[in-house]
Amino acid sequence: MSWTIRAAVLVVLVAIVQVSILAPTSILGGTPDALLVVLVCLALLRGSVAGAVAGFAGGLLVDTATLGTLGITALLLTVVGYWAGRYGETTGRGRAHAVPLTVAVMTGLVAFGGLGLHYMLGETVSAHRAIVTTLLPAIPLNLLLAWPLNRLCRALLRPPTGTQRVSEVQPLV
Repeated sequence: MSWTIRAAVLVVLVAIVQVSILAPTSILGGTPDALLVVLVCLALLRGSVAGAVAGFAGGLLVDTATLGTLGITALLLTVVGYWAGRYGETTGRGRAHAVPLTVAVMTGLVAFGGLGLHYMLGETVSAHRAIVTTLLPAIPLNLLLAWPLNRLCRALLRPPTGTQRVSEVQPLV
């Protein structure tokens, strides 16, 4: 089975788990976001285009399942997938701190981006609730999910043996 099919199945399953199990769960005021963590891991492994496509698909699934404002989660997770993939393509590939650093930064990006999008749509939002009450516990919860979900993504989405990826660009002289 190709890695794209495995990635699609993984994103669908994690989106279902996110909506049905993790979203109603509140730990110290925060909610773990397994879909965001899986998208970061997928994007770091497979690049910005794969991350953006998976982010859009996963976000659209979450938007339709929760009956929220259609497109907000899809837009935020598309940006997450793209920028995590760009980080992986440029500097983060093969570094031990890439996954936790990217998960922490992207969790903050989603919180601030969601706050801004809801505000621009004219919805009532509480900045204190979105940033202080929800974001501060969400970062450690997502970091706790990062290690096992990264292992799962590496096992499922590993490049086939025999293929080599260029680690950095070398100039032609």
